[in-house]
Amino acid sequence: MNTRQSSLAIETPEGVVFRYELATPAARTIAMAVDMAAIGTVSYVLGKISESAAHLNPDIAGALSAVIFFVAQVGYGIVLEWRWRGQTIGKRLLNLRVVDAQGLRLQLPQIVLRNLLRLVDGLPFFYLVGAIAGLTTRRCQRLGDIAGNTIVARERTFEEPDIEQIAPAKYNSLTAHPHLAARLRSLANPEAVGMAVQAVAHRDGYDARARLALFADLAGYFRGLVEFPPAALEGLTDEQYVRSVLRVIYGAAR
Repeated sequence: MNTRQSSLAIETPEGVVFRYELATPAARTIAMAVDMAAIGTVSYVLGKISESAAHLNPDIAGALSAVIFFVAQVGYGIVLEWRWRGQTIGKRLLNLRVVDAQGLRLQLPQIVLRNLLRLVDGLPFFYLVGAIAGLTTRRCQRLGDIAGNTIVARERTFEEPDIEQIAPAKYNSLTAHPHLAARLRSLANPEAVGMAVQAVAHRDGYDARARLALFADLAGYFRGLVEFPPAALEGLTDEQYVRSVLRVIYGAAR
């Protein structure tokens, strides 16, 4: 039997290393129990709606019940994990998150695949297949995680960096748009922010080409969250933009 890992270290192609603390089987079980309660509530509400169809046509009611089962069991996880970037109600309460096993950005096909295979992991009863897989794999992965190349980890938190050292105070064009800056702070994933902090702090140790690629990826992520006016970004390199983002995120409380 494989020895279960308690953490997973991932090194990006640009040389940045960050570590995940893997969720324990107990934490995943509790989170799943919360999600099953939520799914049960959704199923009950949708079931009440389908009852009206039973008076019209029993065949339609049967088909509708099957659709409701699928939507509740599979759609719940797909929608929430996509909208909440790897979290469901249960995972959020337990401070857990689904992440890509290679440290890449979690993609919709991975989320869909891991949730479709819940139907297999749930066999034959009480999630027996998924439980056996989770207890016997090194990363506590159920079949859906293995197929989707995902892991479930504890939400990472980061100590506030010395912002004056990594992003010295200068004019920051992003702060001229406080409503957009506030939105950026609310949407930024702690994983990406932590990676940006490490990238800026160790920027002088990277190969020039890797440094450009790393900051291009980070800048692309943050730009995808909030679109600032072109005038606010004029003349900023990707690295300068990332440093401005960190100043926005960590400088708000100062």
